[in-house]
Amino acid sequence: MIGAIKTTSLLRFSSVTSISRSISTLILAEHDGGAIKSQSISAVEAAKSVDKQTSISLLLAGSGPSLQQAAAHAASCHPSISQVLVADSDKFTHPVAETWARLVQLVQQKGEYSHIITASNSFGKNILPRAAALLDVSPITDVIAISSSNQFVRPIYAGNALCTVRYSGSNPCMLSVRSTSFAVSVDSKSNEAPISQVDLSTFDEDFVGKSRYINHTAQVTERPDLGNAQVVITGGRALKSAENFKMIEKLAEKLGAAVGATRAAVDAGFVPNDLQVGQTGKIVAPKLYMAFGVSGAIQHLAGIRDSKVIVAVNKDADAPIFQVADYGLVGDLFEVIPELLEKLPEKK
Repeated sequence: MIGAIKTTSLLRFSSVTSISRSISTLILAEHDGGAIKSQSISAVEAAKSVDKQTSISLLLAGSGPSLQQAAAHAASCHPSISQVLVADSDKFTHPVAETWARLVQLVQQKGEYSHIITASNSFGKNILPRAAALLDVSPITDVIAISSSNQFVRPIYAGNALCTVRYSGSNPCMLSVRSTSFAVSVDSKSNEAPISQVDLSTFDEDFVGKSRYINHTAQVTERPDLGNAQVVITGGRALKSAENFKMIEKLAEKLGAAVGATRAAVDAGFVPNDLQVGQTGKIVAPKLYMAFGVSGAIQHLAGIRDSKVIVAVNKDADAPIFQVADYGLVGDLFEVIPELLEKLPEKK
């Protein structure tokens, strides 16, 4: 049960039961191409803030050589990882929410972890609610700061207010964390953590038979990943067509940047929805964020607030984007972008 108590500066939530004093954390990790994704390493960094003495276990699932390579990478990717748990089965070839949630329940029953943490990305958002339902606890999502083992900060109202959440429910305390809020600072000299196989003999296959994997599509590009890029170039509805949006892609190539888009541009079919930036898309925190033809809807601004420098180009001098931009140019993007492409040197 969660109740709200209003304070002068933020909202505070509490309930009536107590959390265990024994602190141990399980990280639900995502891997690809034999390596742990950076968002999952950020989740490990977040786990360090829960308690300095916490024991951190990292859970991987999959099958084949790629999983074993990922396990080897996980064992040495962060010095705070105490052990790597590997669930090797064809059932986990694809990260389907039902199979993963059942796996989390199985591992929790054996490990009795006080905290379960995952990244607040499509992987984590897919698994965490279902796993929390199986364990009969309420998850805390989109955490941006950890004050103690049971007190966390998360944004509300599209990032316009911060909410402090105090968890006093039964174990485990389940969190999804914004990777952009937990920068990874890893000592290059990291001891290898032991790797253990998860006993799947009691895994109930019938329990997860209500869904199946169909296919997976992804754009093959040399541009950096949108969620981790140091420079992001975003286009909005003002680009008017998918053909015109290619100007954004050309500019990104020159700057070695990732390409983003507003929801309006995605809904109009200019680009795929995996490029959407904002509250219902990807949260980014690059060193440089450039927005062309982006009005600055509150949902979009919620996804770029942690950017170090924001540059906006828009014909409308009253566009909300200028209220948060460090540098703004009132101008026609169809004139500005070609000029930038002409004057910028080719990427080496």
